[in-house]
Amino acid sequence: MQPQKPAGLYGRLSPLIYLSDNGLSLAGVVMVTAAAVLWLFLLPILIRGNAESPYLGILGFLILPGVFIFGLVLIPVGIVLRRAILHRRGVQKENFPLMTLGSTELRRMFGFIVVTTFANMVIAGQWGYSAVNYMESVSFCGQACHTVMQPEFTAYQTANHSHVECVKCHAGPGATGFARSKLAGVNQLLVLALSSYPRPIPTPVPNLRSASETCEGCHSPERRGEDRLRVIDKYADDEKNAASHTVLLMRTGAIHRAHFGDGVSIRFASDERRLKIGWIERRTPGGAVVFTAPGAPAQRPGSLREMDCTDCHNRPAHTFELPERAVDRAMAGGSISPMLPFAKKRAVEILKKEYASREEATTAIPAAFAQNYPQGQKADVERAGQTLAAIYGRNVFPQMKVAWGTYPNNLGHMDFDGCFRCHDEQHASSAGAKITQDCGACHNLLAMEEAAPKILGDLGLKQ
Repeated sequence: MQPQKPAGLYGRLSPLIYLSDNGLSLAGVVMVTAAAVLWLFLLPILIRGNAESPYLGILGFLILPGVFIFGLVLIPVGIVLRRAILHRRGVQKENFPLMTLGSTELRRMFGFIVVTTFANMVIAGQWGYSAVNYMESVSFCGQACHTVMQPEFTAYQTANHSHVECVKCHAGPGATGFARSKLAGVNQLLVLALSSYPRPIPTPVPNLRSASETCEGCHSPERRGEDRLRVIDKYADDEKNAASHTVLLMRTGAIHRAHFGDGVSIRFASDERRLKIGWIERRTPGGAVVFTAPGAPAQRPGSLREMDCTDCHNRPAHTFELPERAVDRAMAGGSISPMLPFAKKRAVEILKKEYASREEATTAIPAAFAQNYPQGQKADVERAGQTLAAIYGRNVFPQMKVAWGTYPNNLGHMDFDGCFRCHDEQHASSAGAKITQDCGACHNLLAMEEAAPKILGDLGLKQ
């Protein structure tokens, strides 16, 4: 005669305890325990919500939680599978060993469930919160996918907006922004695993948050900007590296009002990179005027883009330089001495050479520059060589096929078309009006490549 099975909760738990004694469930327990122990060691990092090393962050915020949760899933899966196996063997639940409230095993089971459930809730909750913070950190965005993001992350570190977190522009606030960015990240992870991502990464970034959501959070549209003095230092290719200075009074307020003043809005049609603009519509309270370039096809309203800040300020957080500009800036700052004969000419020539890798350039550039100078100028030559290597390292990435000028900067018109994409005297309306290319519309030219501009002396800026 079979013994009477106890009723109640503990009676129902008896089979559960018996069934959990299987390899799969025990493996799940081991995984949960191991992940929890490692979590304790990484607790200081998790509390900070960030990690200096992106790979340590991936371990602490992504891999360990995955192991932890996978282990939790294995426990019930093992129970279900063992129950199915016993059922096929004809072993019924009534034949499982009897356990009552007086059973030591059952009391231990109750205690274990209570303690581990609470601990798991705390661990999983803290992990989830920390994982979200980590995946929105600059370290994760810029360094987790090292090769792919190296160019943009390197440029970001020296840009004017290096204090602004990546997600402020690329993801957006709240659960919606987070979900959108992570769904896009699934596809990015796939192309990364298959190494099928484009080289270089194409720009502009599609579906980037609008400037009204990003730029205007700090740069108020009500304050259009005051006129600003801009000094452009330039060094010649001659032996003495003759210095000259161009001084501009930038009409910043007038520029912004012409494009984004009260009641003003502009739409345009262009190629995918927004470098060739063929159709422009400028709307004001007085009406709308359409300007087209010769040969530009007619545009449909659905194919147009509403102009915002990033159409001119297209590299606000990821600015790349051209070698001439970078060397001029370094010479003006003193990191490349203008006293070194032909320093400008030789520096630019060395930077423009092709190098198989960034590692090769790091050693080859200083060595190549040093060949032109005697030992008596050793300190200046070494400093200049290291500066040139750093300039190359910030701007050229052979593995990603990023070379000089790969990413145009549309602010201005000296190095790339920039303003002249529209202000070229070619875009005309049906009435014959043209978009002006008059220099005075945007700036007053106070000095043009002068060795000692009087205006700077009058202002006490340069002697």
